[in-house]
Amino acid sequence: MRLLKLLEAQSELSQSELAERLGVSLGRTNYHIRALIDKGLVKVDNFQRSDHKLGYLYLLTPAGIEAKFTLTRAYLRRKETEYQALRLEIERLRAELDLQPKRREAA
Repeated sequence: MRLLKLLEAQSELSQSELAERLGVSLGRTNYHIRALIDKGLVKVDNFQRSDHKLGYLYLLTPAGIEAKFTLTRAYLRRKETEYQALRLEIERLRAELDLQPKRREAA
């Protein structure tokens, strides 16, 4: 999902730049980009970079945009569920502490 977001926002980033921003190896980044291309979620176009090296634009296809949306929705649901569980755990812990007799900490 993070890779799809980055590619959508900055399609001109090199694989090295993508790897750095994602905090993963260049090989792993290359692997995932190739997988996205193979699935038809990303297409690649050539362009000339300012330093006259051939570069690539990684463009999300309509299927890629839909996949990013679906992944984002699933991620949000999962995080909301985790958030609710954490809120309940915090409430239980606070209630447990409230039931405990107040103890003075040793100075």
